[in-house]
Amino acid sequence: MDLVAFRWLLTGPGQQLLEKAAAVEGDPLRAGTALRAEAAPEHVAAALTQVSLRKKAVAKFGDLAARMYFTPDGLEQATRLRVAEHRAARLVAAGTGTVIDLGCGIGGDLVAFARAGFTAAGVDLDPVRVAVAEANLAALDLGGAVIVADATAVDTSPFDVAFADPARRSARGRTFDADSWTPPWSFVQQVLARPACVKAAPGLPHELVPDGVEAEWVSDHGEVKEVALWSSPLATTRRRATVVGDGGLATLATEDDPGAEVREPGRFLYEPDGAVIRAGLVTAVAAGVHGGLLDRHIAWVTSDEPFRTPFARSFEMVEELPFREKQLRAALRERGVGSLTIKTRGVNVVPDQLRKRLSLSGEQDATIVLTRARDRGVCFLVRPVP
Repeated sequence: MDLVAFRWLLTGPGQQLLEKAAAVEGDPLRAGTALRAEAAPEHVAAALTQVSLRKKAVAKFGDLAARMYFTPDGLEQATRLRVAEHRAARLVAAGTGTVIDLGCGIGGDLVAFARAGFTAAGVDLDPVRVAVAEANLAALDLGGAVIVADATAVDTSPFDVAFADPARRSARGRTFDADSWTPPWSFVQQVLARPACVKAAPGLPHELVPDGVEAEWVSDHGEVKEVALWSSPLATTRRRATVVGDGGLATLATEDDPGAEVREPGRFLYEPDGAVIRAGLVTAVAAGVHGGLLDRHIAWVTSDEPFRTPFARSFEMVEELPFREKQLRAALRERGVGSLTIKTRGVNVVPDQLRKRLSLSGEQDATIVLTRARDRGVCFLVRPVP
């Protein structure tokens, strides 16, 4: 996005163009033709881009999206508001007063910090992102300062907490090598030497987490979004899984895990949330439902008792079906199954390919679980529990 065009968009004429763009955005060709009669092409492009990005941003920012500004990559990398608000709430509970956001992007986390009442400042190397972050604070009537600066050269000592969200994309796309982040893992380690929180990719290996740092995997409506690294004195456990859903927020920590054993399949199966799996707390879920594991190395929990838990999706066992494909096809056809949901874990099966090979045509809907139990392949016909 062009910085000059974006700054013009914040002027009176720019805001008027933005309103007109929103009114005709449904037809891009008609919108572009109509608006170019009133403004320069670069201004029209900037306005139409914002309208499109605001629509996409509703999934992350809800009602705030209609007043905010974005860049395409900035929106993609921004934290969902619910997750950012949870992070800010933890800092409130810790008595935080001031926060510096190192690499603030378009200001998603900065907005959450300011809404929580902190004195917040953000820095970023990209002048466009800084301008967008400034505009977002102003649009939401929030205080805070944003400057163009190198996060690795900023003195963070005047602030109670430092927050960092290193970029995990290079010119060749997403990178899973922590040393290739911008700034790199060595900078993250320096930040974590003081009171800090660092947002990282959920695939971060456990062994990379420094001693004394809490790793909190966070999911939003079943989708794992990040792992937040909390340094002392903000750390409260070693590993934590936090799930955000329609019912609010729930969390499991290392201390909640008494362990669990492998057992025979019971009446119910439980599929742990991705944050629970990433945090290595599947046995905590098993203990919570008075059950055990289907297999020592696979994240399926089983119990004889029905439980509602925010940490797992539950299924009632109907019967065990043949694991081999030919016999499975016959069993499903015998039951009149046409629409099939296939859940797999720990087996070399691609659901879409298997569904095509089964070639079912019945009128019944069904769900099967293909996995391993005590080191053998198993198939269970299950019924999702509402």
